[in-house]
Amino acid sequence: MASNSEIRFLTPLSIDTGKQKKYCRFKKSGIKYIDYKDGDFLRRFLNEQGKILPRRITGTSLKFQRKVAQAVKRARHVAVLPYVTDLMK
Repeated sequence: MASNSEIRFLTPLSIDTGKQKKYCRFKKSGIKYIDYKDGDFLRRFLNEQGKILPRRITGTSLKFQRKVAQAVKRARHVAVLPYVTDLMK
């Protein structure tokens, strides 16, 4: 049996579900191209296991969520980001 120190659970993101409206950070900043070589920026859209976070959590628009997903997949392919990890952050 695993002890309590070995068991790790998914930690929920610190999202304030109050009256604040979600916004697309790409539209607000005027970003048109998402660089797949920028691993630190793309890590904001991954959870601890390396999975891509959904739109409903990040607030990204559909157009840019597709671009983020494509950039993450390209970054994984050229080994900028890992495919799977235990605790990335």
